[in-house]
Amino acid sequence: MTQPQRTESPPRVQEIDLAARTIGPGRPALIIAEVAQAHDGSLGMAHAYIDAAATAGADAVKFQTHIAAAESTPHEPWRVPFSRQDAARYDYWKRMEFTPEQWSGLKLHAEEKGLVFLSSPFSDEAVDLLDRLGMVAWKVASGEVDNPLLLERIGRTGKPALVSSGMSSWTDLDAAIELLRRLGSPVALFQCTTAYPCPAEKVGLHAIGQLRERYAAPAGLSDHSGTIFPSLAAAALGVELLEVHLTFSREMFGPDVPASVTTAELRQLVDGVRFIERAVSSRPDKDALSGELEDLRRTFGKGLAPRRDLPAGTRLDREHLTVKKMGGGIPARRYRDVLGRTLLRSVAADEPFSEADLRD
Repeated sequence: MTQPQRTESPPRVQEIDLAARTIGPGRPALIIAEVAQAHDGSLGMAHAYIDAAATAGADAVKFQTHIAAAESTPHEPWRVPFSRQDAARYDYWKRMEFTPEQWSGLKLHAEEKGLVFLSSPFSDEAVDLLDRLGMVAWKVASGEVDNPLLLERIGRTGKPALVSSGMSSWTDLDAAIELLRRLGSPVALFQCTTAYPCPAEKVGLHAIGQLRERYAAPAGLSDHSGTIFPSLAAAALGVELLEVHLTFSREMFGPDVPASVTTAELRQLVDGVRFIERAVSSRPDKDALSGELEDLRRTFGKGLAPRRDLPAGTRLDREHLTVKKMGGGIPARRYRDVLGRTLLRSVAADEPFSEADLRD
């Protein structure tokens, strides 16, 4: 992949509206729980994942809409030969299908839970099915970026396209983004690496900024590491979108399980991202903060005290002084103001000095 061209003054990033959510710089990242085929063809399991994503605090839930006869053939090879019950990958896709009514029920359930409903189409027929449901946006899977026929179908809807870059060169992405925009679809992009699970050295966090700058579009991370760490790091970089695969347990069945986070980990991820966003966006003034913490400074700070019992009339020098935690007295930082001054009264060891005890 060649390096993207850089400009001296990057164009302004275009915001995208998804239902009641706006995706753009300075806004909370849209956190997407990717179910994909984790439901293993079970409609009940698919609905259970919607509940789990909502409980964990995700903003959106994403599926994949497969119509075997429209996208595949019995000759399609396995990426990973994992399924004992499917003779061919085509059979697997067939088993993953839901009816239009079932897809409608999943979308309604997600929206009732306050989630944005997303699904990646893998054929023109899948686009048409989902479009009839009233999708607010499209997720373009990595393997479809170089499929202009599908991109044209998506672009003509005029709805936003969230594009994964997992297998694409800059040339591939340039062509896809130009096509979608020409047809009227706003775009956002995900840095992702098509590896399951993805090792740390291939996550590619640096590419997120390159995507944002090159296309003046919201950018984020679609992570396949099977951990929450890349998403937390991406949040510190100010991403607009985050996507992770979701599984109920790492003992579940399916090819994406090693690249997924559990529901408990998704909750940690969401909490961590929101914490990081608040921390990064806040710019507390050091002087103002110091003033707010003055009481704590007195509690934790040290004050000046005699190293030993000192009689009245002692002219103080460095050897007379020590600093200790006493909850009061003259702060240690002012010790130079005390040197050369005379005690007006006797002061016992470890007894804090006060201004009233000293004269010039």
